[in-house]
Amino acid sequence: MNHPINSRTGAQVLIEALKINGVDRIFSIPGESFLAALDALYDSPEIMLTVCRNEGGAAYMAEAYGKLNGIPGVCFVTRGPGATNASCGLHVAMQDSTPMILLIGQIARKDMDREAFQEIDYRRMFGQLAKWTAQIEDADRIPEYLTRAFATATSGRPGPVVLALPEDMLTDMTTAVDAKPWQQVLTAPVPQDMQKLYHLLAESKRPMIIVGGSGWSEQTRQQLQLFAEAAKLPVANSFRCQDYFSHDHPNYIGDLGLGINPALTQRVRASDLLLVIGARLGEMTTGGFSLIDIPNPQQTLIHVHVGAEELGHIYQPDLAINASSGVFVESLLTDEVPTTNGSDWQSQVTLARQEFESWNSSISVKGPVQLSDIIKTVEQNSADDTIICNGAGNNTSWLHRFYRFREYRTQLAPTSGTMGYGVPAAIAAKLMYPDRTVVAFAGDGDFMMNGQELATAMQYGANIIIIVVNNGIYATIRMHQERDYPERVIGTDIVNPDFCKLAEAYGAQAELVTTTEEFAPAFGRAMSASRPALIEVQLDRDLLTPTITIESLRDRSG
Repeated sequence: MNHPINSRTGAQVLIEALKINGVDRIFSIPGESFLAALDALYDSPEIMLTVCRNEGGAAYMAEAYGKLNGIPGVCFVTRGPGATNASCGLHVAMQDSTPMILLIGQIARKDMDREAFQEIDYRRMFGQLAKWTAQIEDADRIPEYLTRAFATATSGRPGPVVLALPEDMLTDMTTAVDAKPWQQVLTAPVPQDMQKLYHLLAESKRPMIIVGGSGWSEQTRQQLQLFAEAAKLPVANSFRCQDYFSHDHPNYIGDLGLGINPALTQRVRASDLLLVIGARLGEMTTGGFSLIDIPNPQQTLIHVHVGAEELGHIYQPDLAINASSGVFVESLLTDEVPTTNGSDWQSQVTLARQEFESWNSSISVKGPVQLSDIIKTVEQNSADDTIICNGAGNNTSWLHRFYRFREYRTQLAPTSGTMGYGVPAAIAAKLMYPDRTVVAFAGDGDFMMNGQELATAMQYGANIIIIVVNNGIYATIRMHQERDYPERVIGTDIVNPDFCKLAEAYGAQAELVTTTEEFAPAFGRAMSASRPALIEVQLDRDLLTPTITIESLRDRSG
C-alpha cells in the first residue's frame, strides 16, 4: 500500500505530541499492546524511557516527577493488569492535585465489547480516579487529544488524565498535523478581593496563614515569607506540604496533619481569621473535619484556591478568591501590608514559634534507638535542597515532627496516605536531580510494597539513600487495633527478610543500625557511596509514635 509522503503511524504522532508538550522522560513497564509506541520512542532519544519493575512503582514515579516540576509526569502501561496496577499512582495524583498523564495500551478496536484478553473500559474504571479519561479511536485526532490531556491535567486544580490507546490505532497511518503545545492557565485575584482581604486582616486579632495545594514554587515560598514577616503573621502548612515555608523562618509555627502539636491545634481553634492559600482543608489537615466548624467556621475564613469548585465545597468562606497560589502570593507584595489595629500580632508569632521549636526538639524514648536523633542527624548532615520522600505508616509521624524543611519541593509525600510511595518517588527525584541528595524513609511494611524498585535505581544509577525503620509490625494498624480492640492482636505482625542482604542482592550498599550512635557514620558512608544505599534501623515495636506506645494504650484500656 502506498502512503502519502507526509503520513506517519499513530504511534509516531503520539510520541511527537509528547515531545512538543515538553515530555523528557516516560516511566513504564513495556507491553505488547503499545509496541508501536515503543518503536517510535526508539527514534526519539529526546525522551528518556525509565523501565520499572511494577506499574504501581512506575505510576508513583510519574506522579513524583509531575509534583517536582509542575508539568505532567507521564506513565505508559499495558492493558488490564498493567492499568490496574497503575491505579494507585492515579489516586495519589488526584488527592495531591498533581498533573499526570497515564497512557494505556488498549486492545484492538475490532475486539472491543467481547471481553477480549485483558479488556477493560477505562472510561468507566477510572471515572473517579482522574480528571478526564478518554480513548483515542482515530489516529487523526491524536494531536487534539494529547494537547487537551496536558491542558486538563494542569488547568484549575491539577490532576491526572488517562488516555487509552487501541493497539491497532497506533499502527494506523495518518496525515494529522501536529498541534501547538499546551499553555499554562493562571488565575489572578481581582483588586476588590485584595482590598477586602486587607480589611479583614486589619480587623482581626489572632490571624493565621495556612498553606498547601499545588501551583507553588521556590519564588512563591520566598515571597510569602517576605509578606508574613512584614505583616507579622504566623504560618502553618497543610498535611504533607511542609516544604512550602522554611522551618527556620521565625514566622513558621508547624504543620497541620497527623500527630499535630496540641499547642498548634489550640491556636487554630482560638484564631479569629484563617487565610488559607492553596490548601483544600481536607480530612488530615483538619483532624477529621473537626478542627474547623462545618459549614460555617467560627473563624473568618479567606479561602484562596485555583479550583473554583473547591471554594465553598465544604467550608463556607467569608471571602472566596479563585486564584493560582503563585499569582495570589505575588499580589500580596504591595505597599498595603495590613496593620494590627491594636493587636500584638508579633508577640503571638513569637510564642507560637517557641511552641513549635519545643515540639520539634528531640525527645528520649525507651530503647537503644532514638529515632528523633536519627532524623536530626539526616537534617544536619545534608544540604538544604535534600529531597526527603516517604510513603505511609507511623514512622512518618517522627519524620514530619522532627525534620526541618527549608526549600520548596524538598518533601515528596502522598496526602492520600498510600504505602510504597517513598522509594519510587525518591528514584524519580534522583533521576531529575542527580546532583542532589535524595533520602527515602520507609517503614518495613511500606518498603516491602515497592522495594523491588531498588532494581530500577541500580539500573539507572539513581543513587538514593533508603532508611528502613524496621519494627516488625504494621504499626499504624496496630495502634488503632490496640486502641479499639485491646490485646486482641491479629494480622499486624509481619516477618521480614534480612533487609541488608536483600539490598546487597540488588547490588546496593547496606548497613544495619541497632543503636543511635551507629547511625551517623552509616549515613556518612551512604552519602559518599557511588551506588544506592540502604540503612536498616531496628526499632522497638512498642514505639508506635513519638507520644504513643503499645504499653500506654494497654494501660489506658485497662
